[in-house]
Amino acid sequence: MLRNHYFCILVKRCGFYISYRENEQDRTITMKTKIEKASKKQPKINVITLGCSKNMYDSEVLMGQLRGNQMAVTHESDKIGQDDIVIINTCGFIDNAKQESIDTILQYSELKEKGKVGKIIVTGCLSERYKPELEAEITNVDAYFGTNDLQNLLKTLGADYKYELIGERLLTTPSHFAYFKIAEGCNRPCSFCAIPLMRGKHVSKPVEELVKEAKTLANKGAKELILIAQDLTYYGLDLYGKRNLDELLRHLSDVNGIEWIRLQYAYPSGFPMEILDVMNERENICKYLDMPLQHITDTMLKSMRRGITKQKTMDLVNEIRDKVPNIALRTTLICGYPGETEQDFQEMKSWVEETRFDRLGCFTYSHEEKTHAHTLTDNISQEIKEQRVEEIMEIQQGISLEINQQKIGNTYKVLIDKKEGDFFVGRTEFDSPEVDNEVLIHAGDNYAAVGSFVNVKIDRAEDFDLYGQIVK
Repeated sequence: MLRNHYFCILVKRCGFYISYRENEQDRTITMKTKIEKASKKQPKINVITLGCSKNMYDSEVLMGQLRGNQMAVTHESDKIGQDDIVIINTCGFIDNAKQESIDTILQYSELKEKGKVGKIIVTGCLSERYKPELEAEITNVDAYFGTNDLQNLLKTLGADYKYELIGERLLTTPSHFAYFKIAEGCNRPCSFCAIPLMRGKHVSKPVEELVKEAKTLANKGAKELILIAQDLTYYGLDLYGKRNLDELLRHLSDVNGIEWIRLQYAYPSGFPMEILDVMNERENICKYLDMPLQHITDTMLKSMRRGITKQKTMDLVNEIRDKVPNIALRTTLICGYPGETEQDFQEMKSWVEETRFDRLGCFTYSHEEKTHAHTLTDNISQEIKEQRVEEIMEIQQGISLEINQQKIGNTYKVLIDKKEGDFFVGRTEFDSPEVDNEVLIHAGDNYAAVGSFVNVKIDRAEDFDLYGQIVK
């Protein structure tokens, strides 16, 4: 037994490292698969969420079920007692996300060893993907669950899954907006993506169920629904035999109280153009589309198994902009995919400069086991990957500044998200929370209630922020 020092264990087939400190006393840590019911004081359950908005949604559903079982539940609380239960909802998408999840599990494992935390449960994508390895290496976690184990997780906590709570959630976002998951899983064959391994095949939620959920959220004060799925455009194929996102949008648009509906994660191949017609028809559907394109050269798109060519991609972007003037297009790109040549990269840079996306994120390629791309040689160094990301983002920074400067003097409808320091902070319909631009309004000269809509005249612009004054 090793004592009093840090050590690293390479988890085979996982591709990340685990680090933690042993106590001075040798101890035998046994795996517990059942949480005992509290005999005296009911423990507080603290849910920690890592990863994307889809994980956030899952945590909210879990907390809604726990609250429905009369259990005390908090989200990412700093106040944790020795009898409390910590549930860590993990991400297993790429290396950085996996490492963050591992580090978080180890952080709470150490607290448990010191007697500062009662029980630890791990759920989510990392646990779905690497459960046997995690059970073998981090043995003082009380139970591991996957992405579709909600009922079993609740049973372990002594709670019942309440079907009457379907659609009920305990929001972690401000009450005026909510992430709104319309489907689970993915049927796309993208070579670099491990999501189907962790989330399974695409499963759409029925329209009726989603409308009911939207009405519940609206009654609780939600004004903006941010539609999420691994691929929004695939919605309905499994239930209705056709892409049915346009019909769903019309039904959600009719819900009283919902003033903004925002679309995230639309796949370009087979894009259903009819949703653009609905966007033009309905004022409460934001002229905003998040469509990850990943790359642009034919060589890379083919290897990535994206089902689309460079020309078709460019035609699609142009057609979207023609059909919905002033739409804000957001995309994400990958740098350093296996075989990406300098020519591939330069072609992507030129395309970014020419296309002028309103919003753009860029990531380094992560070599994920059990994906199709893992059979390829990861032949580009991390240094070159990061350098290429920096070059793309430097281009986008200039584009964003130019676009923002063109907004000076214009007035926009802004949803106020928070007050931070001397400023009220909000967003236009062209911006999604956390990832896009913000509008800052000096609180000394203006007043706006959080969760309200105000009209703001822009008087100053920076790379990724706008400044303005409220006007009547």
